[in-house]
Amino acid sequence: MSSHAPNHARVIPLRPAPAAKEPLWRDVVGDVLRRERTAQERTLKDVAEDARISVPYLSEVERGRKEASSEVLAAAARSLGLGLTDVLSLAQQELARHSRTAPARAPMGEVRLAA
Repeated sequence: MSSHAPNHARVIPLRPAPAAKEPLWRDVVGDVLRRERTAQERTLKDVAEDARISVPYLSEVERGRKEASSEVLAAAARSLGLGLTDVLSLAQQELARHSRTAPARAPMGEVRLAA
């Protein structure tokens, strides 16, 4: 006579997959400024001098390390031949593109393990 315990499965809930991080506004705006500057084949020094911003500060704005004021963004935009609304519109388009391509958050699932 064998005494086998019934084969019941334990249910272990999984944590939901972490959502893709939404980019920060300062990162997106910095990317737009850098992309526009490099498309014009201009140096940081050239744009910074024209905008009356220090080169290190403009570099930090482009890398998303600094949250630039609207005055600084407008000056950098003007230096690139753009308006502030152009830079903000390009940044908004980038955010919209990111939200369309971001993977949907996975629903919480379960894994069944045999006991």
